[in-house]
Amino acid sequence: MEVSIKHFSELTLFELYAILRLRSEVFVVEQDCVYQDIDAKDQKAIHIIGLKKGEVVAYTRIFKAGDYFNNTAIGRVVVKKSERKYGYGRTIMEASLDYISKTLQEKEVELSAQTYLLRFYSDLGFKKTGKEYLEDGIPHIRMFRSNA
Repeated sequence: MEVSIKHFSELTLFELYAILRLRSEVFVVEQDCVYQDIDAKDQKAIHIIGLKKGEVVAYTRIFKAGDYFNNTAIGRVVVKKSERKYGYGRTIMEASLDYISKTLQEKEVELSAQTYLLRFYSDLGFKKTGKEYLEDGIPHIRMFRSNA
């Protein structure tokens, strides 16, 4: 899998369509969750795109500090179901964290994790903060990572 990093204005129509399709495929259809994925936040985000043979198979979006949470944030972490066995979730998260550290030069990152992925994020150095809550009917927990 190769990783591409783009601002919203740099996305091609094909890339934007493929990203939205993957997010819908997983978050709406697979997880059976009706929610507004197209939330007018993509324009502020930095898009981390995992491509395999020209297909978007993994994705995250990053927000600079203050654009979503007080700290730099990662969201919409997603991997195509048929591609999860290859470790692309870890690959796309490591690329996201690398971008945050090297390009944004930020040491603190937070995210809102689906609680069933707590171990996955913990293995990447995130620690849970606060209590579990429902977001769009799915249990989540806020998580934080600091390289300070």
